[in-house]
Amino acid sequence: MADRRVVVLAFVVLVVLWGSSFSALKVGLEYAPPVLFAGIRSILGGLAMLLAAVVWGGSPKFRRDWQVFTLLSALNVVFFLGLQTLAIMYLPSGSAAVLIYLQPILVGLLAWLFLGEGITGRKVFGLLLGFSGIAAVSAGGLLGDLPPGAALGVALGVGAALFWALGTVYFKKVQDRVATLWAVAVPFFAGGVVLTSLGLLVESPAEITLNTPFVASLLYSSLLGTAVAWLLWLGLVRAGEASRVSAYIFFVPLVAVLIGAIFLDETLSPSLLVGAVLVVAGIYLANGQPSADSSQPSSKGKKHAS
Repeated sequence: MADRRVVVLAFVVLVVLWGSSFSALKVGLEYAPPVLFAGIRSILGGLAMLLAAVVWGGSPKFRRDWQVFTLLSALNVVFFLGLQTLAIMYLPSGSAAVLIYLQPILVGLLAWLFLGEGITGRKVFGLLLGFSGIAAVSAGGLLGDLPPGAALGVALGVGAALFWALGTVYFKKVQDRVATLWAVAVPFFAGGVVLTSLGLLVESPAEITLNTPFVASLLYSSLLGTAVAWLLWLGLVRAGEASRVSAYIFFVPLVAVLIGAIFLDETLSPSLLVGAVLVVAGIYLANGQPSADSSQPSSKGKKHAS
């Protein structure tokens, strides 16, 4: 029972950290260009995790697993964080969260295709119902008057979701080879170096305004929204099926929409309550334990790590 409470608490903390990070990023992007902001944020988060990995993470085995670290860096940081930051620049933070959280649907499908995880009709319906709730929450933002560049923002958000899903499923595939702490720390630090280098090529550090909102946004998004949140995320993915873990993350855009409305004056759709009901119902269906769902698929094809 104690373990169950710890898992629930970890999900709650993760949801709050990731949900609030969208608004924090939106604030920070008012004072810094996007690629440099994403790179510096990732480096700071990676450094914090490197300290933890050195103390508690065991041996990273770089020589053996350099390809694993390279792929995790590319998928979970360079492409995902880079595209996510650009999407938030072009869209309201809540709308960007909705698009990026296509990820749980994609993880369920990719885990079925590549990891052999079960994908029953109940789970599919629950995942789709949950995403319908997310879409309902921000329907006003996505279908109403959007800011200039919104079409590009939508494409960037969907791209970020795809790369995050690929990174999550790939980590699930190789989780027995790499320690979780190193799987967070190295990709975020290395990916941050890549993003910062790209930023220095296409942006100017002179565009950064060093003020209190920028520093607060950077520290919050890097230390809490990146270091702490990603450690929780990969730890939870390690503990269960990637698709089941991802289903709970449907709560994050709800938090992002609410925080964006409260603190950034973003439009709060009246469909929020309907969306919340759909999300909760979707989570229940996707993560329930009916006898037909729980026994069969779990033993088949679960260990495909190479």
